[in-house]
Amino acid sequence: MNILAIETSCDETSIALVKAKGNEFPTFTIHTNLVSSQIKIHRPFGGVVPNLAKREHIKNLPVLLKKLAIKISKSKIKNQKSKLQPKNKIENETNTIRALMKKIDVIAVTVGPGLEPALWTGINFAKELAKEYKKPLLGANHLEGHLYSFLLPGKKAISYKLKAKSFPAIGLIVSGGHTMLLVLSSLTTWKKIGETRDDAIGEAYDKVARMLGLQYPGGPEVERVAKIGDPASIKFPRPMLDQKNYDFSFSGLKTSVLYHLRDMTNHEITTPFIIPETQRNNIAASFQAAAIETLVQKTIRAVKEFNAHMVLIGGGVAANKSLANSLKKACKKESVMFIPPARNVITDNAAMIAAGAYINILQKKKRRIVAQSNLTL
Repeated sequence: MNILAIETSCDETSIALVKAKGNEFPTFTIHTNLVSSQIKIHRPFGGVVPNLAKREHIKNLPVLLKKLAIKISKSKIKNQKSKLQPKNKIENETNTIRALMKKIDVIAVTVGPGLEPALWTGINFAKELAKEYKKPLLGANHLEGHLYSFLLPGKKAISYKLKAKSFPAIGLIVSGGHTMLLVLSSLTTWKKIGETRDDAIGEAYDKVARMLGLQYPGGPEVERVAKIGDPASIKFPRPMLDQKNYDFSFSGLKTSVLYHLRDMTNHEITTPFIIPETQRNNIAASFQAAAIETLVQKTIRAVKEFNAHMVLIGGGVAANKSLANSLKKACKKESVMFIPPARNVITDNAAMIAAGAYINILQKKKRRIVAQSNLTL
């Protein structure tokens, strides 16, 4: 099955063509996965501006579709040339897109969670395509895309074969808007066992980055300066580690960083705080150490309780190498597999939306094709 997937939940516009096959243990081939980032546009504002994101998605979607069609026409699955020679560039592009759509079995689009204005741009674009080319249209859950991103191939993806004895598994989703733990009894059956009660881990990274005068997006910036800081220099709290549940809370950790900065500068609470680089780096490293220890310990506790055979991770914060390395080390100690996504599909992209949509097909799960900004798992 060839799936044309569209992702516009936040500040990345993405279109992908993914081939999916199989039932209990599906496999995926990414023919093309195009992503247009808006980081430079939103950076001056310190975060994503919904209406700016909407404007860029509207502009980028037709451009990416044309690029994808042209790329596919030159690939191994390229279509036969039309007998009618195009009269001009526009006709040539139209023919190329038409040829692409003949290869498509279904269109999948993110319906949530995300920024509602951004979601609607992708949904409306997908609806128009589905109507014009008479293709089935599926709504996809962005979080399920992250959950199943480990199934997608990549240059440095871990080579393994999924099988029944791979389960149960623990899934950790860490992103700008979500932090949650799941236990999977199979690829298509899972239960949420914990989530954040306030700030998501990615949100906490962004807020700490602003306090330290670092650029948006905050996650990569905090990680960058933390590498040269001392993670043991400040003992920030490890929130909710003493509780037996699997929920998270990062608001208190963020506030501890804020009060530490206030006390060390003897200033009113204003951001960013002006401090020497060495102190900034130590604070970033200490914050990151507290956040990662919390995530890893709760995940490993779930591994032990549910006798898991592997740990999966998904979401943009999974790109944090310190987190990935800590989880890998902890999993090795417990003799369980650690399966991260390939680097090229960790952040928001349409290929993961294709994977999530295909799993929904296997589950016979259908979603309303409307923007659902607060959709969850």
